[in-house]
Amino acid sequence: MDQGWSRLSETLHESILHAINGFGFSCMTPVQAACIPHFIENKDIAAEAVTGSGKTLAFVVPLLQILIRDERKLKKHEIGAIILTPTRELAYQINEVVSHFLQYLPQFSSCLFIGGATIQADIDKFMSNGGNIVIATPGRLEDLFQRKQAGFNIAASVKALQILILDEADRLLDMGFEASITTILGYLPKQRRTGLFSATQTDEVEKLIRAGLRNPMQITVKEKSREANGGQRTPSTLKNYYMPIEADQKFSQLVQFLSSRRREKVMVFFSTCACVDYFSKCLEQILKKFQIMAIHSKMKGKRNSIFSTFRKQKSGVLVCTDVMARGVDIPDVNWVVQYDPPSSASAFVHRCGRTARIGNTGNALVMLLPSEDAYVKFIEINQKVPLQELPKAEEAPEMCTVLQTFAINDRAVYEKGLRAFVSYIQSYVKHECNMILRLKDLDFGKLAHGFGLLHLPKMPELKGKKVLNFEAIEVEPSTIPFKDKAREKLRQERAESETAEKKVKRSRPPRVKILC
Repeated sequence: MDQGWSRLSETLHESILHAINGFGFSCMTPVQAACIPHFIENKDIAAEAVTGSGKTLAFVVPLLQILIRDERKLKKHEIGAIILTPTRELAYQINEVVSHFLQYLPQFSSCLFIGGATIQADIDKFMSNGGNIVIATPGRLEDLFQRKQAGFNIAASVKALQILILDEADRLLDMGFEASITTILGYLPKQRRTGLFSATQTDEVEKLIRAGLRNPMQITVKEKSREANGGQRTPSTLKNYYMPIEADQKFSQLVQFLSSRRREKVMVFFSTCACVDYFSKCLEQILKKFQIMAIHSKMKGKRNSIFSTFRKQKSGVLVCTDVMARGVDIPDVNWVVQYDPPSSASAFVHRCGRTARIGNTGNALVMLLPSEDAYVKFIEINQKVPLQELPKAEEAPEMCTVLQTFAINDRAVYEKGLRAFVSYIQSYVKHECNMILRLKDLDFGKLAHGFGLLHLPKMPELKGKKVLNFEAIEVEPSTIPFKDKAREKLRQERAESETAEKKVKRSRPPRVKILC
């Protein structure tokens, strides 16, 4: 069957075809070929297709065609289409695609509503620039619907709405946006077209389909490569590896691994935000010639610019949490490294899916402790992903003492290391695969040494445990300074203030109780 875009030359507006040609795409992906014709015919669509399959164009193209076809011209503040996504990174990415098309369709404008900016900034932006196509995260858009001030009323602006897109619907629900979506649906016209796109069709997604779509066309796109590959859930062009490694050698091996791939683009996944903060800071100091970036869910304003920069880079390292595991398209990623096994088996596949996208080749590596060796067989059975052993480097630099030196010389590193260790242990307890990844099997001493800790933190998980393979560094934590002079000055002032308060308390005469 002809899957060339020329097949739709009589259906799509010439400006849309010019924009597609500007991307350099000559053929549609299976999900695009299956969805676009039906969506243009004013049918609601519920599509199941994996990330990296070209879903964005599968809804952006028909969305624009429907808006062009409407005889009534949209005014500046009339919203004709809304695209809801689970994360700001995905929203930003979709907005880039929409903006490319709007270069050829200047009669329309778009507006991005995501976290990282104040609500008032979004209101001012919409008041000033308008926006016929809104790309938003559910929480932010719900908030805007509930804000009304002079001249601003999103609820009135959506009366002209024709299309609603729910992208990564399964993840929208996994992230707890069901209530926000329900609120948003209550503001929208019933007479609209709705497209729902999801990697999986869960019971919750089916419930959302029944609530938000009318007699939808159900489309499921299977990958031929997966069927030919024995049902394997990662692309056949992706090579999957694992590296068995002791906890106190893990960071050393990561440094060696990255050092030998300076001209490549690598994503390194950690379990927690605190681990991303700590290890990215350490990598910045060790791999000074590398472009090291970091993203996690607790970062605010900087996330958008970091994501945009890394997408454009030809090489570099992005240290991140699972906020980057799904729904984001980062071009030319050569390696995905999972420093820790993810919290769920499905997340393993989603992390790997950041490379080897749309037919390209790629590599993925998961680093496993000796107590985690059963994970290899588990992933092979549960996710149908066979892993090949990647031998560790024979001469990796010793990094534990380097991390400890960083901690001794900078209180910021010292505190980040402790927080990272505690967060890692706490996340391990909550692991979905806790039958094979068990807290009691961890070597806490080697783990603490691998984190470059100067001493063990006080935490419930270590209470009453005899920790071997760890020797605390003889340094008084209160004497460790911040390298940042402003922070150190503030710390010194606080310490002096606390000392003065203690002296005052000691100098007060004891209270005498008078008994009658």
